[in-house]
Amino acid sequence: MQELQSFTQNMDMAALEQAKALILEAETAHHRVHVTGVGKPGHVAGYIASLLSSTGTPAYELHATEAVHGSSGQVLAGDVVIAISNSGETSELKATVETLKSNGAKIIAVSGNTRSWLAKQGDVALFAGVKQEGDAMNKPPRASILAEILLLQSLSILLQNAKDLNPQQYVKWHPGGALGASIKGGK
Repeated sequence: MQELQSFTQNMDMAALEQAKALILEAETAHHRVHVTGVGKPGHVAGYIASLLSSTGTPAYELHATEAVHGSSGQVLAGDVVIAISNSGETSELKATVETLKSNGAKIIAVSGNTRSWLAKQGDVALFAGVKQEGDAMNKPPRASILAEILLLQSLSILLQNAKDLNPQQYVKWHPGGALGASIKGGK
């Protein structure tokens, strides 16, 4: 827990503002947002794409491995791709980012290593690093995954606020379940 406390207290708000501006600029020009990652960050990508979409920033999950086997065709010049990798050195993601950049995409790099290949490739680099994952082995991604999620949730809040999302708009995108009912019913 100390890792996450330290991370949230030192989050780079200027970089988050740059990422927000990049996305808003792309949307103004009718471009799209995609989120990708390999391994555990790939699961984060799915969640963040869904969260962004439900809060007013349409986003698509891009499977990082499939991207180099044809799926990069969904990413057009001017689109923004949020690429997530703790090490920033994952070979599969390198191939994906190279392909996307050659397609003309803008990259928001999310990495636990500010000097990583991925961070250097990003139009904006967001740091999501921790020193301790939360166990004696310090290898399985635990705290780093939570840092990525917290960072990208913060970005979603900045975007949501920039768009003045209100409960009535939100329920249009989330009419079902307890969440939709709580807004419809005023609870």
